[in-house]
Amino acid sequence: MTTEPEVKVEDKLYQNRYRVDSGNPHITIKPHETPSPELLALVKVCPAHCYTQNDKGQVEVAHDGCMECGTCRVLAEDNGDITWTYPRGGYGVLFKFG
Repeated sequence: MTTEPEVKVEDKLYQNRYRVDSGNPHITIKPHETPSPELLALVKVCPAHCYTQNDKGQVEVAHDGCMECGTCRVLAEDNGDITWTYPRGGYGVLFKFG
């Protein structure tokens, strides 16, 4: 029986880099007092953990570190909670392992 070394997804993701386009975020959240269920879901399902809930209960996004997977687009773009565009050329996620 062969056992392969255990590799965590987080260890692989740590190898990726992100080039921040200061002042030009590719994700914005519509201002809100009470977050929609879709925004609350993003806090839990975003694989890069870009979405957090602040002390007032509002959802905020830190776009640096975004893997551009599209999860937030599927959950919250159609209802207008977020605006998502691809980062400008040369910016965004730089995958180490393809």
